[in-house]
Amino acid sequence: MPIVRLQPPHAQAYRALMLDAYARHPDAFTSSAAERAALPLAWWAARLSPADDAPEAVWAAMDGENLQGVAGLSFERRDKVRHKATLFGMYVRPDVRGQGLGRQLVAAVLAHAHTRPEISVLQLTVTEGNAGAVALYRSAGFETWGREPWAVRVGEGFVHKQHMWCPLNAQALGHNHA
Repeated sequence: MPIVRLQPPHAQAYRALMLDAYARHPDAFTSSAAERAALPLAWWAARLSPADDAPEAVWAAMDGENLQGVAGLSFERRDKVRHKATLFGMYVRPDVRGQGLGRQLVAAVLAHAHTRPEISVLQLTVTEGNAGAVALYRSAGFETWGREPWAVRVGEGFVHKQHMWCPLNAQALGHNHA
């Protein structure tokens, strides 16, 4: 299945896939289906800007016109943290899991991050206990650096988030990671 960078015309399909993700896995995302459903389609389209310097970009595994999985990349704009980008919104439809789509999506995000010379670090959060996602991220070079207890409220309970990072270049590797 090809991995493509989504464009504004994909906004409706992207919105539908992510609303499904939020509903199926409320513990995996910091946004709820209800709050994201309330956003206008223009918000979703803006996230898919094709500009080289866009603040966000999203890739999808495409089966014809159907999105089977997605992963996004968000870039920091503030001067002191412009060296970081965040992998967000990773989701693969349950019926196509196990085909390597998640690995391909993470690879596409990493490849794009490498095209931005100012980016030294890629970060993400993953719900504690999601062993499959943690294994995927570790295989792509991410390391755990911390745990955030009670990171997301789901119903009457809370889930913890594991914070992970991946240095992207020699400059990042040459500095103290303490």
